Amino acid sequence: MSAIKTVAVVITGRVQGVAYRAWAEGEARRRGLSGHVRNRADGAVEALFSGPEAAVDALVEACRAGPAAARVEDVAVRPAEAPPGGGFRILG
Repeated sequence: MSAIKTVAVVITGRVQGVAYRAWAEGEARRRGLSGHVRNRADGAVEALFSGPEAAVDALVEACRAGPAAARVEDVAVRPAEAPPGGGFRILG
């Protein structure tokens, strides 16, 4: 059984207005992760991914490319607390 890992991720570059949140939601659900994704006022996208370590690591790596229209400059990752409840959603 895999260890549970939770990370907070901030993705910068051209990541708003390119369906990044919808892409991240689909990828997280496909991998069975919980958490959320949202746009930030500074133009970045932030996410919280929680689930099996290998699945979290794979999604963080996928975030470096994102959807086709995105131009990712950086993906900053830090450990975080697991979200309450389950599921993955797009916030405001």
